[in-house]
Amino acid sequence: MLDFGFSEILLTSAIALVVLGPERLPKVARQVGNWVGRARLMARQLSEQLEREISAEELLKHQAETRSVAVQPPASTPPPPQAQAPPQSVAHAPEPFTAVDPKNPTNE
Repeated sequence: MLDFGFSEILLTSAIALVVLGPERLPKVARQVGNWVGRARLMARQLSEQLEREISAEELLKHQAETRSVAVQPPASTPPPPQAQAPPQSVAHAPEPFTAVDPKNPTNE
């Protein structure tokens, strides 16, 4: 930020002492210190709020990417193997054929 050396601070203090006088200088210095403290607090709160907003946005973006990946399976993954029925060793008799009347499909 601003870079003040010892000589600049000493010169500023001497000018303030001459202009304000020894009675008002401590009160003004206290007020300036309060203002600087408030300004720093506001700047810190602003930067923290910006960081929270950025991290929340990144989190939402990451969640959206995760959902889109979960919905679409990757192209390189082979499909799962189909379960096959074991071969039947006992022959079954075929079921009798029943004709269906096209006008009455329930055969009533």
